[in-house]
Amino acid sequence: MALLEVDSISKSFGGVAAVKDFSMVQGREEISGIIGPNGAGKTTAFNLITGVQPLDSGRIFFDGTEITSLPSHCITRLGIARTFQNIRLFHNLNVLENLMMAGGTRLSYSTWEEMFRLPRVVSQEKRLEKIARSYLSYFHLEKYSMQRPDSLPYGLQRRLELARALMLEPSLLLLDEPAAGLNPREIHNLIELIYKIKEEKRLSIIIVEHHMELVMNICSKIHVLDFGLKIAEGKPEEIKKNPEVLQAYLGEEV
Repeated sequence: MALLEVDSISKSFGGVAAVKDFSMVQGREEISGIIGPNGAGKTTAFNLITGVQPLDSGRIFFDGTEITSLPSHCITRLGIARTFQNIRLFHNLNVLENLMMAGGTRLSYSTWEEMFRLPRVVSQEKRLEKIARSYLSYFHLEKYSMQRPDSLPYGLQRRLELARALMLEPSLLLLDEPAAGLNPREIHNLIELIYKIKEEKRLSIIIVEHHMELVMNICSKIHVLDFGLKIAEGKPEEIKKNPEVLQAYLGEEV
């Protein structure tokens, strides 16, 4: 059974179709990509899948459950996490606290219990900190644990955002332009990191990205959007040979 099924979803803003009749099927432990120029509807598709914006029409199923009308926090709890084009870290918290904040869904005590710092509260928070520190180690961020995110180099902030997404224990990870702002060496490291996450955490991953080297090297399937419409779908080698895609999006870069 597919992990994610998107069935003919559409969304318009002011009469302009941002996404129109977009469908896709995402398998378990699969890496796929969504590409297209600015304004093609890629991020809007992510927003619809994650409940950030409501659908105009269509249906979405995740792990056999319809999530079409669910709010974003419920969709997150079911196992879908995402990153954003513009990094959204809590700059008033340190790196460790950012991870612990993301892992708050793991906590089950009441406000009353927290007020009196009952043993269950202390125990759960210690466990959460242990998990957060394990992700700091996983992403080689231990020495930055007490620093504020905005003091880190951009590449490390991207890594922290990935760590924070994994604190949500997802089975599907949506990465919105993860290579944005990275240099070639950092992009190479990112490709290795995404493979590592997919294999070791056994995740399914969908990537929206403009950097063709990353998409073509890491994705087993690619969906191509043009003004909200999907004009192609296939394996990287098929997309490279598609005349319409080559002319509209990839050009000489491929």
